Amino acid sequence: MSLQKKLQITYKGITLKKEYIADLICHHTIIIEIKSVKEVAPVHKAQVINYLNITNLPLGLLVNFGSYPKLERYRMVQTKNFNYIDL
Repeated sequence: MSLQKKLQITYKGITLKKEYIADLICHHTIIIEIKSVKEVAPVHKAQVINYLNITNLPLGLLVNFGSYPKLERYRMVQTKNFNYIDL
């Protein structure tokens, strides 16, 4: 059983062949992207931002389990002027 969710991209009313795959979507409102990398890069944050833009969901969490010895986590909130907040 897979918890991953395929996200279709629509541009100007046309559905594109490219699909994104979100790791988890909780309660139909929160996208959770899980990583296991030494350091979170801007491209990882951009990935969550893209998922929020595609789905119009209000909240995204980026969780990195690879940053020893602490867990890294970022909360991204979809607003008119998109901002993300580091936790």
